[in-house]
Amino acid sequence: MSVELVIFDCDGVLVDSEPIMNRVFAQQLCGIGVSIPESEVMRRFVGKTRGQCLALAAEIRGRDLPASFGADWDAAAFDALRKEVKPMRGVPEMLRELAVPYCTASNGMPERVRATLGAAGLLPSFEGRIFTSADVAKPKPAPDLFLHAAASMKAAPAKCVVIEDTPTGVKAGSAAGMRVLGYIGSSTSDAAALERAGAEAVFDDMSRLPALLRAQTERSGIR
Repeated sequence: MSVELVIFDCDGVLVDSEPIMNRVFAQQLCGIGVSIPESEVMRRFVGKTRGQCLALAAEIRGRDLPASFGADWDAAAFDALRKEVKPMRGVPEMLRELAVPYCTASNGMPERVRATLGAAGLLPSFEGRIFTSADVAKPKPAPDLFLHAAASMKAAPAKCVVIEDTPTGVKAGSAAGMRVLGYIGSSTSDAAALERAGAEAVFDDMSRLPALLRAQTERSGIR
């Protein structure tokens, strides 16, 4: 077998957006009387879709969110991302070296994913190869998004390698029958949690990915 496709998650894998998003969401929640530390936001909300985050926020609040909450959150998040987001360390170099096709598959909404990649200077590398939760009925941890990405890129699931930084994404990749590598380039990442979720290996420097893929291939017998 050969590796036909590498599927990257976006937030926390390609772009260093998780700390920004955690801070903005915590601020938005505080504005409606829900005080949650950023570390708790990470633990409870990261990896979920926008709709899932809004539903969980309402559950924690104990009543419906204000009608404008979602739009206000979107506006604050877009503004912060455009001003602050950067690619994860080593990502631009890694993409130039990567010798196999690749794409991104994110639980985020298309507009936010495109805006984030654009602000980080990575959009040209992924144009036409961006897949999001809007494309499928069931987002991660269901396998649907990864399977959709593989089918769109004409790759067999068993020949795909997923790069994820959350247990939700690792479980989705595993459920899709794909090999999953855990990435811990962000301070919000949890290596042990990724391993428990089923990641075959965990790494912390994206520039190492091409060599890691080669090493994994040799150990597993994939050619």
